Amino acid sequence: MEAPLRHFSVGDRVTHDEHGLGRVVAVEEGIAVLVEFGPEVRKRILSPYTKMAAL
Repeated sequence: MEAPLRHFSVGDRVTHDEHGLGRVVAVEEGIAVLVEFGPEVRKRILSPYTKMAAL
């Protein structure tokens, strides 16, 4: 059974297993999200977002 797809929106607060707490700043629907984890740290996280969860 497949896990349900996770959906994120700009402004969502998230936690990532490797990068910690962040905020979604851009969404490429079904492909990736850009998350800001600090003032100088932005990471592009690819779907299916297995290491990330919304808060």
